[in-house]
Amino acid sequence: MQKVSEIKAIIIEDEEASRITLANYLEKYCPRVKVVGMAENIEVGRSEIELHQPDLVFLDVEMPYGNGFDLLEKLDSINFELIFVTAFSNYAIKALNMSASYYLLKPIDIDELIAAVERVSENLVSKERILPAQILKSNLHTAESQLKRIVLPELEGFEVAQLKDIVYCKANDNLTDFYFTNGKKKTICKTLKHFDEVLSDSGFFRIHKSYLINMDHVTGFKRGKGGYAQLSNGDELEIAIRRKQDFLQQFVS
Repeated sequence: MQKVSEIKAIIIEDEEASRITLANYLEKYCPRVKVVGMAENIEVGRSEIELHQPDLVFLDVEMPYGNGFDLLEKLDSINFELIFVTAFSNYAIKALNMSASYYLLKPIDIDELIAAVERVSENLVSKERILPAQILKSNLHTAESQLKRIVLPELEGFEVAQLKDIVYCKANDNLTDFYFTNGKKKTICKTLKHFDEVLSDSGFFRIHKSYLINMDHVTGFKRGKGGYAQLSNGDELEIAIRRKQDFLQQFVS
């Protein structure tokens, strides 16, 4: 696949030692990346972005006086690729995974850094380029979880869907089948475990090792050993015995 010969990059990170370390890693292991600016906070970062018009921004999520997500809010448009850098944060990682954003966990692993830069390089020349940061920014503006969007990687591209349009997800080996309100089914290149972790705070519930359902599409419950969840598309899905009480608890105010 074609790749760009040079990638102009900016590093936005509050710790000077971390900025210098990342810059040194890029120089040694990702020579196509040319660091044209560095910033210690989001205000300086915004100025650097406007000055240099970078292809790529490395953005620390957790910073004093405004985090990386706050910077996205301040930008009128996002026409560059983003690689987020973060210490483990459950909220941040769920948000990044929903938008298919690239991120690196601290301390940065060199192999993961190289892989992230390679994916960015491919995106920069792709005719079907998607900017996950735009999806992320849109989701940050959306208070209602069912109106948020998720990027779903398929075998030959991707689909962007609103959560409200997903009825349920079904495990398919290392893939996941998504069932939508329009009757369509899509096979997505991630495991059901991945989507369980990403969507568990957005109205989705794992009723079985094979099923993750959108609780907004539950229309009824059918008795049985574990029981069955009846869904808006007419499907009835088995509930694991150990999940039955937790499922029923979802309907107790």
